[in-house]
Amino acid sequence: MTIHSGYPCQQYKPRPTTRREMLHRCGSGFGALALAALRLDPAFGYDEAKKSEGQLSDLGAAGHGPHHAVKAKNVIFLYMDGGPSQIDTFDPKPLLDKYNGQSPGKLFSIEPTQFNNNGNVLASPWKFQQYGESGIPVSDLFPQIATCVDELAIIRSMVSEFPEHTFANYFLHTGSGLQGRPSMGAWVNYGLGSVCQNLPGFVVINGGLIPPGGLDCFGSGFLPASFQGSVFKPTGSGVANIERTESSAQRQRSKLDLIRQLDRFAVDQFGKHDSLESAIHNYELAYTMQMAVPEVMSLQDEPAHIRQLYGMDSAYEPTRTYGAQCLIARRMIEKGVRFIELTCPNVGNDRWDQHSDLKNGHENNARAVDQPIAGLLKDLRQRGLLDETLVVWAGEFGRTPFAQGENGRDHNQYGFTVWLAGGGVKPGTVYGATDEWGYKSIENRTEIHDLHATILHLMGVDHTRSTFRFGGRDMRLTDVKGHLIHGILG
Repeated sequence: MTIHSGYPCQQYKPRPTTRREMLHRCGSGFGALALAALRLDPAFGYDEAKKSEGQLSDLGAAGHGPHHAVKAKNVIFLYMDGGPSQIDTFDPKPLLDKYNGQSPGKLFSIEPTQFNNNGNVLASPWKFQQYGESGIPVSDLFPQIATCVDELAIIRSMVSEFPEHTFANYFLHTGSGLQGRPSMGAWVNYGLGSVCQNLPGFVVINGGLIPPGGLDCFGSGFLPASFQGSVFKPTGSGVANIERTESSAQRQRSKLDLIRQLDRFAVDQFGKHDSLESAIHNYELAYTMQMAVPEVMSLQDEPAHIRQLYGMDSAYEPTRTYGAQCLIARRMIEKGVRFIELTCPNVGNDRWDQHSDLKNGHENNARAVDQPIAGLLKDLRQRGLLDETLVVWAGEFGRTPFAQGENGRDHNQYGFTVWLAGGGVKPGTVYGATDEWGYKSIENRTEIHDLHATILHLMGVDHTRSTFRFGGRDMRLTDVKGHLIHGILG
């Protein structure tokens, strides 16, 4: 038997594709990946049966959709970069006042610390008061968040596996201390799909500080690139190159029509390819984003009392910045964005990472976020959105109860605080405990994997069943770990 030119079958070798041909065939799709999650495609959650209703389904690329009843439709992750001190915020320890200035090694066993520059026991510079019907104590650092304490489910027993920022950040964001794993937001959108046709499903509103570990904290890892976080700024247009460069809308429309025609010629010549189809869809979707993004970023449409609620009239610029982030996050969830992360604004100190000058550094950071976060919680509540929006407040680890040097605190992964609000959690709750020094978790020890499992659960996803085949095994956000934190579930 012979093929074409007469060569025997066993001698026939297909001609390899040249570089020029490869670029010709694939070039149209390279730029399509970042927005591909917006495609109106069944694999990305589009359901033709719901088209007339103007809704997208919750199937997601994973194909499973919700496994059980959904409590939270959206997540707003308030990431506290650097590691706030649990004993200076939401976990008071009176024993530190009694033994302030004494050698900690004579009082309890000390684990190796990040910098091994250990000083004496350091009492909190701030007082705690009880607030709300729950009577939960909150530090004077957060007088505004304290007024919302009855909305919070506070976990005082969180632990991490890493004492260093980069690894701990990867762990908090992706469930792994290694670089290159999918972020929480990527997993959520992979499992549930997007409910928004003209905005990304996973948005990061960057107030000025990208976490140690960089953009991989918001990456898609081995998931399709369409699930990575899209970074917005809280000022101006929010996204680079979003404004039309053509002289008129008609001229832009003509250009898009020409691109569509050229792409269709390529489809006719080479057949359907996912990258090419993505390019065709995404040129159109980029066009719709051009309309949607300026609208969602336009805070001047908000009444003066709402802008004041978020602290946007503050004399302190970082408060105004974070207030804008929180307000944009609320506007985005109203548009259907699944997962929104807010990074910290630049306050002139090293984030929440006070290895020295604890008092000044923590006060500046708290001043930046206190009123905006309280405003966000109150605004969500009054709009009827808090019950279906999960708000998560967390840093990558906590701080030591003894000083680093004279007036700072070193990293502490053995016991720290995170809190959640809305979206199916039990309000006015304290779960778990650290020891009498606020050093190590001793009651209801809770891991980052448990936090991830609980977030997915509240969104209707069983973390053990939302997997992606990679490297020969089924991967998941919680790896082979993770248990629901039943004590905070409403």
